[in-house]
Amino acid sequence: MKDCPQAHTSNKSLTTSPLDFSLSAGVCGCCGALRPRYKRLVDNIFPEDPEDGLVKANMEKLTFYALSAPEKLDRIGAYLSERLSRDVARHRYGYVCIAMEALDQLLMACHCQSINLFVESFLKMVRKLLEADKPNLQILGTNSFVKFANIEEDTPSYHRSYDFFVSRFSEMCHSNYEDPDIRTKIRMAGIKGLQGVVRKTVNDELQANIWDPQHMDKIVPSLLFNLQLTDSRVRSPSPLQASEKERESPAKLTERCFRELLGRAAYGNIKNAVTPVLMHLDNHSLWEGKTFAVRCFKIIMYSIQSQHSHLVIQQLLGHVDANSKSSATVRAGIVEVLLEAAGIAASGSVGPTVLEVFNTLLRHLRLSVDYELTGSYNCTNIGTKIIKEHEERQLQEAVIRTIGSFANTLPTYQRSEVMLFIMGKIPIPGMHPMLPSTGSGPEGNRMIQVMLLKSLRQVTCGFQTTNMLTALPNSFLDPLLSFALLEDAEIRLLVLEILVSLIDRHNNLPKFSTIFIISDISVLKLKVDKCSRQDNLFMKKHAQHLYRHIYLCSKEQSSVQPHFEKLYSLLALISMELANEEVVVDLIRVALALQDLALSSEEMLPVYSRCAVHALSSAYLNLISQLTTVPAFCQHVHEVIEMRQKESPCLLPEDVFIENPKIPKTLEKLEGELLFQQAKITEVLGGSGYNTERLATPYVPQFTDEDRLSKRKSVGETISLQVEVESRNSPEKEEVNENMKIYNPYNQVDSVGMEEQEKEHRRQVVEKFQKAPFEEIAAHCGARATMLQSKLNQIFEITIRPPPSPSGTITSSYGQTQSRSVPVYEMKFPDLCVY
Repeated sequence: MKDCPQAHTSNKSLTTSPLDFSLSAGVCGCCGALRPRYKRLVDNIFPEDPEDGLVKANMEKLTFYALSAPEKLDRIGAYLSERLSRDVARHRYGYVCIAMEALDQLLMACHCQSINLFVESFLKMVRKLLEADKPNLQILGTNSFVKFANIEEDTPSYHRSYDFFVSRFSEMCHSNYEDPDIRTKIRMAGIKGLQGVVRKTVNDELQANIWDPQHMDKIVPSLLFNLQLTDSRVRSPSPLQASEKERESPAKLTERCFRELLGRAAYGNIKNAVTPVLMHLDNHSLWEGKTFAVRCFKIIMYSIQSQHSHLVIQQLLGHVDANSKSSATVRAGIVEVLLEAAGIAASGSVGPTVLEVFNTLLRHLRLSVDYELTGSYNCTNIGTKIIKEHEERQLQEAVIRTIGSFANTLPTYQRSEVMLFIMGKIPIPGMHPMLPSTGSGPEGNRMIQVMLLKSLRQVTCGFQTTNMLTALPNSFLDPLLSFALLEDAEIRLLVLEILVSLIDRHNNLPKFSTIFIISDISVLKLKVDKCSRQDNLFMKKHAQHLYRHIYLCSKEQSSVQPHFEKLYSLLALISMELANEEVVVDLIRVALALQDLALSSEEMLPVYSRCAVHALSSAYLNLISQLTTVPAFCQHVHEVIEMRQKESPCLLPEDVFIENPKIPKTLEKLEGELLFQQAKITEVLGGSGYNTERLATPYVPQFTDEDRLSKRKSVGETISLQVEVESRNSPEKEEVNENMKIYNPYNQVDSVGMEEQEKEHRRQVVEKFQKAPFEEIAAHCGARATMLQSKLNQIFEITIRPPPSPSGTITSSYGQTQSRSVPVYEMKFPDLCVY
């Protein structure tokens, strides 16, 4: 054992004296003096008692050293990170706070090229704090990160990643901590952290793109989740214990952060920012409530750049298409959001694809009508859903309002195009083909007509143009007027409302919303401008059509008070907007013709309709007499009105157009002073320079095939009408009738039997067209066309003689001379005839 040095050494170590301890301590003290200076400076900032806080004098020394030797900054960060990790593990949270405070001050002071390595250590420490279970550490780490996010770095970073921070801050936004106050603080810290990430990365092209769907799908739903929270659900800190900034609720902070995020979105990032909003509203069924969805998109529309507004509108329209088979409440919610968004975006809402926007809305209007009538979505996997009619009606009204909202953002020329576009979608009898069958039948076509006319009414509301001729071409006005002849009272009323909206350019319509006898029109303060040349051309082209439809609408037995009120408004507005001397004369003739219509016994009008037409005529003549300012005319109208007030008040609007009309059971024959006299009116207006010859001519509307075609209700009736016209114009029938007249002495006796045979023949023809195969009907029509062509050829051969031939005549086989027809291109003309 004595020869073994190791054993000897071990024995000496077992018998160490107190002097040896003092020597070893002195050796350690010497080794501490040999440690790197940056570590000694870092150690010196930590006090013996963490409650004393950061040693500011030593912190200033550390900051000066870091600025003087920036190459040591990364080592300072690594050592601070090491100490912080050790303190976190040992639960010495006071020293943790001191370390983070030191890091924050170093970050604020140092902006050298070596800052990137220091930032890596800093982010590592922030990550360590965010991963801790203690809420205070999470909030501490978030606050440090927010301070860092506000620093503008001088040097770019090529490899830094913020994926962890996006995920962790999003998770904090959804915190469910038991204590409400702490839960609120954690959520607000998460919102601030996301705001910091956005600020740090959105303008740095070298960073990971924060607009990528993988990031937006976390950020946006987290913000929307907190945006839903109201102040009543969140307990804020006591006002006495918190500053103004701390008293802010998560909802308010989220809204500010959300606005900042959207305000930084460029053109190519709008879709990635809006898509998570749509998905969040879908996943949490927030469309049905409408309120929150509308609030979200108000924030979006007010925050993004105005030139990008149409991108949001397009995404909403696409989302409507994607939810075409969702419940009516969901679709109505999306459409309501569209309505609000269009109003905010104003002229930039529609974008370059104007008609596509309206086409999408009209398509969903059509789908809603089909769903309402068929009761199913025509899809096997969701066909069991119960479709509620009132919900579909609410959706239809929302779509119509949205169409009007979009139209209000358009200039006049584009609105005219939209009006034509909608008119082209309406199934119009005799003009546009009916819509393809979708199982809803004729009622579906009628509802489509009503809905599209309501849409057209919304588009024309507030429409003003200086040139009616270009704004209302024949392709729009003719189909519109054809609806005024339909038997459906609702459709006729919509047409009248559209016409009134188009003509009213000075907002005079509210003054004629009701029919009444006014003694002095000056109290109405009407706005009347001189009729322009374009207006004169418009009336010269379309006046007779307007008069005719006013007359025919008045004689419809299904017309009620709103119809007559709109007719009165239409007559009054034409008198003020489009009237010249000739138009005034014609309007007076129309009013007198309406009086004759009410007196006529051939029309078989009910008593209410007769009284209503009399009241309409009297109210309008009272108005037009004051507009012409001819005293004798005004006196005559006033005398007739006074006589009616005494003897027959049922002929005036005050007794007819009320809630309970005072209508007699029968209307006695009217004569004398109760009627407006055309001769008297012609005489008094002739003295003022009006055309007496035209005034003396009673107005008679010209009836055309349009009247009959517009009233048909089925294809069978249309065919029967065509057969009737063809049979009347058939040459064979004329020939037979002539033979009957010549050779049948008992023509009058057998006329009844012939009528019965004709009716039976017509019935068979109609039945054939309704039930026969298409090929047979086509062959029959083709044969009729061939026969007609052959008859025309015979007529042309008889009436048109061939031109004389320059080559002379030829001799036929019978020895007669015939002129030979030579084609023009073979004729030889003299030189003087050719140029």
